[in-house]
Amino acid sequence: MKTKSILFSVLALIAVTMTSCWENPAPEQVFNEEDLLGLWAKTNASYSDSVPVVFVRFTDEMDSTGEYKYGREWDESEDIYEEDLKPYGNGWFKYKLDIKNDLTEIHLMDNGGADVPKIYRVVKLTEYELQYKDQYGKTHYWSRCGSAKE
Repeated sequence: MKTKSILFSVLALIAVTMTSCWENPAPEQVFNEEDLLGLWAKTNASYSDSVPVVFVRFTDEMDSTGEYKYGREWDESEDIYEEDLKPYGNGWFKYKLDIKNDLTEIHLMDNGGADVPKIYRVVKLTEYELQYKDQYGKTHYWSRCGSAKE
């Protein structure tokens, strides 16, 4: 009987020691949608020169549902500039950032096609850096152009 209680005590001690070694995952960071506002340049573009050519602008303009805000994306390597984008047409998207850090973008099509949803997981959002992963695990890197919310 004494041997069983000693064995039980040793096993309990081992169990307590083992659980204290397990790494507790860090709490997920929650990002603020307001921190997206402004102009961003893609920084990992695979172009021959180092000048950013792909840009995205997140605005605080709400859509008619009040659930999404509008944004725009354009690629200057294709001679498309922000002022070339027809309001609420190609190059425009609606977006929202939810509590799970999922950035949902619904790209608008003015050619009569269906709007195209894209969902990304934001992994970093600072005053000057934005990183998110797409559904294939590819990380997209953006740097803020100018001051925040410009």
